[in-house]
Amino acid sequence: MATKIRLQRGGRKGYAVYRIVAADARAPRDGRFIEKLGTYNPNTNPASVELNFERALYWVETGAQPTDTARNILSREGVYLMKHLRGGVKKGAFDEAAAEAKFDAWKQAKVKAAEAIREGEAKAKKEAAAKSLEAEKKMNEAIAKKVAEKKAAAATAAAEAAAEETPAETEA
Repeated sequence: MATKIRLQRGGRKGYAVYRIVAADARAPRDGRFIEKLGTYNPNTNPASVELNFERALYWVETGAQPTDTARNILSREGVYLMKHLRGGVKKGAFDEAAAEAKFDAWKQAKVKAAEAIREGEAKAKKEAAAKSLEAEKKMNEAIAKKVAEKKAAAATAAAEAAAEETPAETEA
């Protein structure tokens, strides 16, 4: 039986959420499946993935063929790296401890990179808010200046009108 690892759509219209499943290749996309391996939510930033790592690794090692999207998700989660490392252990290139050390180092680097991206986005958001505030302050100052000029012009016009009326009354 040919097995595939693929995404099974769920969620509402315009807000898709997927289950990562191992299914018979002949089964329809949202039909019967053998085992649920995890979930994938592309609507969050960054997209969130919950994966049963050991079961996904088992299915990949037993020959299940993932779809393109499922392969990308599994690769990002490190399933293919672990498969590669276990292959090296089987061939005698290195031992199990070295494979675990390499995988842990990769995982730490991935976490650090994700943190750096989040910090960069937060910093950019903060800078954008500060720029927006500065622009708003400048605009408010310009508006206040125009209002002050209009009030001053109105006051001088009123003073001139009052000055014209008082000499006319004294002549009469």
